[in-house]
Amino acid sequence: MRFPVRFYAALVLAAALAVSCGTRAQAQSAAAATAGSDSYTAINPLAGVRYDNRYDLSVGMAYDHMKAGPDLLQGANLGGLDLSASYWLSRHWGVEGSTRYYLGTSGAQPNIEHINGPFVSEYFFTAGPEWLGPHNEHGALIPHVLVGGVYGHFEQDLRGNSPAVAGFYNNQIAPAIIVGGHMDLNRSAHWVFRITPDAVITRYSTNYAPNAYTPAGRFTDVNFAISVGAEYKFQKRR
Repeated sequence: MRFPVRFYAALVLAAALAVSCGTRAQAQSAAAATAGSDSYTAINPLAGVRYDNRYDLSVGMAYDHMKAGPDLLQGANLGGLDLSASYWLSRHWGVEGSTRYYLGTSGAQPNIEHINGPFVSEYFFTAGPEWLGPHNEHGALIPHVLVGGVYGHFEQDLRGNSPAVAGFYNNQIAPAIIVGGHMDLNRSAHWVFRITPDAVITRYSTNYAPNAYTPAGRFTDVNFAISVGAEYKFQKRR
């Protein structure tokens, strides 16, 4: 059976139309999928970062290296907490208060009481000026100088013996100065990741001979401390 030429022409035209429609439908589907995948809203978590807050508060895990006595060869590596708060007077100047507590074991000089690795602790209470240094939406450098005191507790594990046995300082409140600053990394408009390296200067004494409470019996120690934690900037503006 032979089909007329018109039948073949109609069949080819129908096939061409079907292929054209299928291709167009696939193109439209792909375009829709592409448009759908690109339809999102970009949110910058640092868009609201400002430096005009009145108050901020920070807390961090802290480390302090110190010597528990004037002539000890072994230092003490102490861990603890660093709690600081700021009140900003202007765009660049503020007042900071800081309390720090450190606790750990210390080496002791050889002794007949066989006292080894006794616990010692320090509690700092300081305040002073801070300055907002270079800063942008990503972070800031904030140097500070804090002045105050430190309570050193050195006799708690000496079994009632004089601190002279271990070569330690006496329990006492002594002058302290902290010089350093904050390195801030902004995570949002209010939350900041904070690293605080400092030089810690203390002026302890002993009340046993030959180092009595005299100018000659006081010892200036310069040690290193660092804390890592978080800061929160309160919403109130200056």
